[in-house]
Amino acid sequence: VQVVESGGGLVQAGDSLRLSCEVSGRIFNSGAVGWFRQAPGKEREFVAAMMWSDRSTYYADSVQGRFSISRDKPNNIVYLQMNSLKPEDTAVYYCAVDDWTENDRISAPQWYGNWGQGTQVTVAS
Repeated sequence: VQVVESGGGLVQAGDSLRLSCEVSGRIFNSGAVGWFRQAPGKEREFVAAMMWSDRSTYYADSVQGRFSISRDKPNNIVYLQMNSLKPEDTAVYYCAVDDWTENDRISAPQWYGNWGQGTQVTVAS
């Protein structure tokens, strides 16, 4: 499984961006696709995830109501729509695939076995 993110860039506070995550290889119905981010000097943190079987979605409190995760299932593409961006959203954003997941681990990065290289998002104030 290969994971490739795209869509990052430099934007102003309040702007929107849409990140894309293209997954080559199978995404199991038992699994999930998640977005994480890592700012300089900080640990990688959960942003959003989607259960592949039923499209259940999960969000970090910090992005709830501003970010939205969606998918193009036939093409194995997962999107992260980011609205009302804030300077604190600045980070490298990573997409990851977990082959088997459940509710209580979907936000934990250690369970995801396949990661992309990341895409930089910078939000200027």
